[in-house]
Amino acid sequence: MAQVTPVPSLDLDFWLKKAHEWDQTDTLESQKDVCLHLPKLQEFLQHAYETLKHMSPNAAVEQFPPVGQLLGRLCENKFVLGHEETRNALICCLCCLQSSEPKSAVELKANSWVQNLLCHLFCSSEAIGHEEYKSIDKIGCTTVDYHSKLLKNIIASWIKQLTKPEGSNCENKLSGDYVRALSLRCIPILTLPDLVPLLEALLKYHSSEPKEVLDDEFLDRINNAILRKKILLSESAVLSLWLRHLPSLERAVLDLFQRLIAIQSKSLKEMEQIINDSVLAQAAQDPFIFRIIDNIFRNAILESDGNIKVITVVRLFTHLFIHIYQKNNTQVRFPLKAYFPNSDRLLVMALLRQPVGLQQDVCLAHLQSIIRMLSSVAKETRSRESVFESWFLLIHFGDWVDIAAELLMTSECEASDDLLWLLAFYYNPWNENQETSRTMTASRSVYERLLALRSSAAVCASKLQTLLEEEQQSGCHPCTLQLYRHLFIFFLLFSSEWHIAAKEFITHMTQTQEAAREVSDILARTVWRLSIPGMKSEKLITIVQELLHAF
Repeated sequence: MAQVTPVPSLDLDFWLKKAHEWDQTDTLESQKDVCLHLPKLQEFLQHAYETLKHMSPNAAVEQFPPVGQLLGRLCENKFVLGHEETRNALICCLCCLQSSEPKSAVELKANSWVQNLLCHLFCSSEAIGHEEYKSIDKIGCTTVDYHSKLLKNIIASWIKQLTKPEGSNCENKLSGDYVRALSLRCIPILTLPDLVPLLEALLKYHSSEPKEVLDDEFLDRINNAILRKKILLSESAVLSLWLRHLPSLERAVLDLFQRLIAIQSKSLKEMEQIINDSVLAQAAQDPFIFRIIDNIFRNAILESDGNIKVITVVRLFTHLFIHIYQKNNTQVRFPLKAYFPNSDRLLVMALLRQPVGLQQDVCLAHLQSIIRMLSSVAKETRSRESVFESWFLLIHFGDWVDIAAELLMTSECEASDDLLWLLAFYYNPWNENQETSRTMTASRSVYERLLALRSSAAVCASKLQTLLEEEQQSGCHPCTLQLYRHLFIFFLLFSSEWHIAAKEFITHMTQTQEAAREVSDILARTVWRLSIPGMKSEKLITIVQELLHAF
C-alpha cells in the first residue's frame, strides 16, 4: 500500500493565517489576494483530502488540530466558494471529518457542524447573489437555518421536476444532461440526511433517452454508501439502483458473499439476518436480479470446487428467497420458470415442496420421485452441462438431501439404495458409472455397519472410530469421505442411545480443519432446519447445539 504523506503543520498554519486575514477585511486588495492564492489553495485542499480520507475523523483532528477551524473559515469566504473546484475540494475534506457511526456527544456535535457546512456549500453552488447573502441577517434567520431551509427548498424543487409524470407539459422539466450533472454534484454529500429524498427520486427517475442519465460514479458511490450502511434508502430505491446499474448489483452480491464466508458462523440464524439486511433476497423477486445473483453463485461453486460453505450460502439464500416469494400474496408473481429457465419444471416443483408435516412414507415417496428425475439425467445423458444444472438445482434445495440422510438413520426402508444414491450424487455428481458403483458399494457397507451398531447393546465411541479409520485407510475418494461424515453425524443424532458417545467421536472425527468445517456446517444447518416451526425437535436441537460448541 502506498504511504500517504501527512499534511505539513506549517501549511495548515499558513492557510489558517490567510483565512483569518481574508475574514478581517472585505477590501479590493483582500479579494485580489484570495484570487491570487486560489490555485495554491485548491492544490493544498486536494493534498489534504488525499491524506484525510485514509484517517478516521478522530485521528484527523488529533493529528491536525487546526484543520476544522481552517475548513470552517474557508467555508465562510464567498470568494473561495465562488471557485467551483475549490468549493468541491472543501466538500471532500469536510466529508472526511464526518463520523459514519458517532459514539459520543462530541462526535454527534461534530457531525452536526459538518452537515451544516456541507448544506451551506451545496446551496452556495446555486445562483445566490452577493446581496442575498447580506440580507440573511435582516430576515431574522441565522446562516445555518437559512441554508438548511434553502437546501430543503432546492431539493423539493428538484424532486418535483424529477417526479413529473412522463409526457407532462412542463417547460422546466430537467434535461438528461442536467440530471447527470445533478447526480455528480450529489456525490460529495451523499450521507447528508436531507439529501435522501433527492437520492431516491434520482434513482427512480427514468427519461426517454436511450442512454443512462445518471452518472456511473454517482451510482457506484451511492451503492458503496448503502453497503457500508452510511445511508438508508427504501427497498424500491435500492432495487431501482440495481436494475439500472449492473456493476452495483454484482458488487452488492460479492460483498454479501464475502461477509457470509468470512464470519464462519456456527449459526445460520446470524447468516440469515445478514442476508435479510442486504435486501438482496427481496430484490431477487425480480427474475433478472435473481438470475444475476444465481450466476454469481454458480461461478463461486465452480471456482471453489463445491466448497461446503459456498453451498450452504446458496441453500440459505434460496430458502429466504422462496419464503418471500411464497408470502407475496398481494402482487402479481412471476412464474418460477422465469427464475430457473435451465431447469426441468417438474423437478423444480418437486424440490419446492415443503417437507414439514409430511408423513414419513409420503416424504419417502416424494424423495423417490425427485431421485428418479435426477438419476434420469445423471445416468442417461452424456451432457456434463445438464448434469451440472440438475446438481446445481439440488444444491438450492439441499434440505431434501439432509432429509434423505435422516430417513436412512430412522427407518429401515427398501429404498435405502435410492437415498444413498442421492447423497452420492450430492457430494460428487461427476462420478462415472464404474466410480458410482464403487461409491455405492462402499457407502452401503458403511450404512449397514452403522445399522448393526445401532442394534448393539454396547455403546462405545471407539467402535465408530474404528469404522471411520478403516474407511479412511481404504483410500476412498474425498467426496465419498464427506458422504461418510454425513452418515456418521446423522447416526449419532438420530440414535438417541448414542448421544452419550457423540461428543467424544466428533472430537476424534474433526482432527483436520477440513473435517471440522464440514461437521460444523452439517450441525449448523441441522439446528436451523429443526428450528423451523412445526418440527417440534427442542431436545434434539439442544443436543446439536451442545455438539456445535464443543469444538
